[in-house]
Amino acid sequence: MQTARGASLTDTGSSQGDGREGDGTAAQGPRRFVLLAAVAFTGIAADLATKEAALALLRPGEAVSVVGEILRFTLVFNTGAAFSIGTGMTWVFSLLAFVVVGYILRIARRLHSPGWAVALGLILGGACGNLVDRLFRDPGPLRGAVVDWIQLPHWPVFNIADSCIVVGGVLTVLLAFNGVNIDGTRDRGSATTANDGKGKRA
Repeated sequence: MQTARGASLTDTGSSQGDGREGDGTAAQGPRRFVLLAAVAFTGIAADLATKEAALALLRPGEAVSVVGEILRFTLVFNTGAAFSIGTGMTWVFSLLAFVVVGYILRIARRLHSPGWAVALGLILGGACGNLVDRLFRDPGPLRGAVVDWIQLPHWPVFNIADSCIVVGGVLTVLLAFNGVNIDGTRDRGSATTANDGKGKRA
């Protein structure tokens, strides 16, 4: 009887412990979504503010040297995708941006990894930043030209939104390579795990 009672108490304590752990994990979801939203909002605000500054201070096609030949500010209007790819297909990229935004918001409910929150927040902010241009700038909705103003040597003119998309994309690749999943778990066969195992054996 005592053994049965002890086992019963042990099982109860174990289940309560598991419940607390689950609650803690579940509580991380809203916090990670807040992080994603904060990163996205910061990216959108920075992108729109710098675009308005470029429109106010630069003339179309004018190149202003900032750091010699390394960095210039050149105001151009892009009707294609990031880095002027697919010029003239603005409506297609507008629809693709809607798909990207919807997909990120859909999978955000499974988000428990801070790294993925930052990466997806950057991509979301970049997509929304350029989408605002395509919706509200001339010549009209879904056809608006994106404002680009940063120029590097041998590189198409771009903006803060493009930078956010690229950095976010690089982070997603690094997270996936290291076996970090969007729900915060890690794959056992990841490169990080393999390297740790080698270090322990050594």
